[in-house]
Amino acid sequence: MTTDCHVRLADDVPPHDALPGKTPRRRRSVAGALLSLLLLAPAAAAQEHPALPDTGRGTELTISLVTMGPGKAVWERFGHNALWVQDDRTGAGRIYNYGLFSFEQDNFIVRFVEGRPEYWMQGFDAEPHLRYYVTENRSVWVQELNLTPAQRADLRDFLEWNERPENRFYRYDPYRDNCSTRIRDAIDRVLGGRLREATDHDRSHGTYRSHSVRLVADHLPTYVGLMLALGEPADRPLSAWEAMFIPLEMRRYVRDLTVPGADGREEPLVISERTVFESTASYGRDAPPDWLPGFLAAGLAIAALIALPMRRPARRSARAAATVTASLWALVTGIAGLILAGLWLFTNHWIAYRNENLFFANPAALLLAVTLPLAALGVRGAMRLSLWLAGAVAALSLLGFVLQILPWLDQVNGPIIALALPPNLALGWAVLRLRQHAVRL
Repeated sequence: MTTDCHVRLADDVPPHDALPGKTPRRRRSVAGALLSLLLLAPAAAAQEHPALPDTGRGTELTISLVTMGPGKAVWERFGHNALWVQDDRTGAGRIYNYGLFSFEQDNFIVRFVEGRPEYWMQGFDAEPHLRYYVTENRSVWVQELNLTPAQRADLRDFLEWNERPENRFYRYDPYRDNCSTRIRDAIDRVLGGRLREATDHDRSHGTYRSHSVRLVADHLPTYVGLMLALGEPADRPLSAWEAMFIPLEMRRYVRDLTVPGADGREEPLVISERTVFESTASYGRDAPPDWLPGFLAAGLAIAALIALPMRRPARRSARAAATVTASLWALVTGIAGLILAGLWLFTNHWIAYRNENLFFANPAALLLAVTLPLAALGVRGAMRLSLWLAGAVAALSLLGFVLQILPWLDQVNGPIIALALPPNLALGWAVLRLRQHAVRL
């Protein structure tokens, strides 16, 4: 499950001095000049008015939501966001980033697999931090927020408090507690719950699965992994509030929100929006891909490799080919089923619970991958056990397909069914033919 801050397994939030060394020099110079002009503008304005009267706490602050577009790496496909606090008196800009992690943390890998990793937030100097994303050819957008001076000061104070060593760590969840939801909650806090009130009712903003797979659709292994690992909870309709786990979705929704102005009238939350840098690359899609026909074709091809040789079981080469192909398929689906069952039973990855794909990726197939080669070698009792296991795999797959008519089994797993059902049925038939041939001998 992972994401730059979600579906990927870890956030890509580099320290401000982690600039890539292989970026072309020309791009670095252009990016640096561009960022300098954009980032130093507030500081220049402050220097022009050094004697700005202190009309109240927070008047010197500008708060902006910064959204970073998707990157090349799979875990960067979900984008990223942060809060930029600019002090117009001093010209100092600070960007607060949630979602930092380190592989050097004690038992980080184990904790991540178990679904209880600890991430933290931290502030960085604005210009070098944003330069990193520009040099990585990732789009950067800045939305200045229409907050009162008191709200700006409150948000700045909260971020500074949150950055303290005793407060910065939190239990990361790629869907419900990530880099984007933390930013969302911080803004909602100073707005008195107005952001959530405006976005938490209409449940027509996609699902966790639809957002996840559309953003990784051009990386087939990750697409298959997410379709396989995400369980029934991933298909619940989301509100706009929940959909803001995706940074680019948050950028879109805050643009439409209004807040009371100084005179009590409704005003846009976003005062202004500007593009710091626009990437020349394009990642992800606006909607999930319809790859059901392709997955069905792949499933039928695998089924043919398993079943066709067994039209003539008397041939030794045919039996060997069917046994090898069937055993490999059983091994792959058995391992997949073991992982799915482990995610459900032994981890905190709630998004993988109640996974109907266990009908089609059965842990019992792992045992079949062992007994079937033994049966082919003539080990006593192995053929009968293989027949029972292959029959169970085929029957459960067929049952899982038929049960799709039930309204409470509504997991979106059509591509997985199309890929796995034909080979599982072919597996049962091929082992049955092997058994019949053995009996005739």
